[in-house]
Amino acid sequence: MGLTTTGLDVARQVEVQRGFFKTGATRSIAFRLSMLTFLKQAIETHEAAIYDALKVDLNKGRQDAFTTEIGFVYGEINRMEKQLRRLAKPRRVGTPLLHFGSKSEIRFEPYGNVLVIAPWNYPFQLALAPVVGAIAAGNTVVLKPSELTPNVSRVLREVFETAFHERFGVVIEGDAEVSAAVLEEKFDYIFFTGSTRVGKIVHQAAAKHLTPVTLELGGKSPTIIHKDADLRLAAKRIAWGKWLNAGQTCIAPDYVFVHRDVQETFLRLIEEEAFSQYGNGVGVGSYVKIVSDGHLERLTGYLEQGDIEFGGQVDPETRKMAPTVMTNVPHDSKLMQEEIFGPILPVLVYDEIEDVITFVTDRDKPLALYLFTENEFVKERVLNRISFGGGCVNDTLMHVAQHNLPFGGVGASGIGGYHGKYSFETFSHQKGLVHNTTKFDLPFRYMRSNTDSKWMRFLL
Repeated sequence: MGLTTTGLDVARQVEVQRGFFKTGATRSIAFRLSMLTFLKQAIETHEAAIYDALKVDLNKGRQDAFTTEIGFVYGEINRMEKQLRRLAKPRRVGTPLLHFGSKSEIRFEPYGNVLVIAPWNYPFQLALAPVVGAIAAGNTVVLKPSELTPNVSRVLREVFETAFHERFGVVIEGDAEVSAAVLEEKFDYIFFTGSTRVGKIVHQAAAKHLTPVTLELGGKSPTIIHKDADLRLAAKRIAWGKWLNAGQTCIAPDYVFVHRDVQETFLRLIEEEAFSQYGNGVGVGSYVKIVSDGHLERLTGYLEQGDIEFGGQVDPETRKMAPTVMTNVPHDSKLMQEEIFGPILPVLVYDEIEDVITFVTDRDKPLALYLFTENEFVKERVLNRISFGGGCVNDTLMHVAQHNLPFGGVGASGIGGYHGKYSFETFSHQKGLVHNTTKFDLPFRYMRSNTDSKWMRFLL
């Protein structure tokens, strides 16, 4: 069962899966449900190894690993198993009077051979959550995990080998050279999660074959704290959302705008919350480490671009950086131009909400936005004026756990969305059909006249 594919046999693997898809086997709902069951059973079989791999690669503890990685995938599988038969049924749509005598529907059909490229920050969840949608929609799957989390990548390969035959699902391991070889092949759909820079490369490769894509990217997600906010709760929820996974979360608060009237109070409260939830980070055994030396070096360079309010400690040996808040950060600094993707939180001050709106809208559209306020006018002003992928009012991150909502970006932060039923729709082509009657044939559509038809105007 299964196969670890290298860059040398990618083309052969794609052809094997393409041939299997053409047999029509994956279109069966029973087959799809079986594959989901096999995937869940394989995860259960390898659960201990998954915990170990996440510990070695990122120093994730068991509770963190289950909540943000393994349990999330179980939830996606369980919901899809319950909903799949309903989701896969043809969907009737209204038929206008012009089409009298006919019926209209949307049918959901699989694209074919799907490529899923996963990142390293949540290497298990962000690999398999889209795979669940691809399987449910009736596609075959090629999964390319990140080489920066090699132990998780190995376990993902073992999970696939246990669950699937290579003609249906396979893991391709390797570095950037292997990724480039994979992208040379023609897939029917590509799902990528990662940086905006690499997302552009993926999009360009897909364009050569006119392959549709979903791009789950990132960006600088702002957090806004208005003067009427519950500051203690805001500090608690921002600290949790920012320093979960050591800030290596695509929807983590990237920077905070706090109203001048409450700036000092907020800074005091978030320092208390950071220490309460994460300690100093560096000396805490369960605190997540930075994924690589290169990323730690990049983050360490940011510490020189403003004043360290608290934190800033770095341990190169364990690759850990303390939860850190910085103030007096220039707006044109790299810290405010690049996605941080680490445990550093710049805090900026504002007087008028319009200034924050202008600041955010002058930049690329963010993946997430978080607003803390009890003021309905301020809330509607911000939500209506700023375009972003998704977010929360008076919370952080929790929209990603709401499976009834689509998750995705907009503009530079991504294309498309998924989770729950939206994953099924993402990996399905929606085929529109009109079934017309043969019992009669209305003559007016064949009429040719230079004069307007009042009946045609009415029907249209």
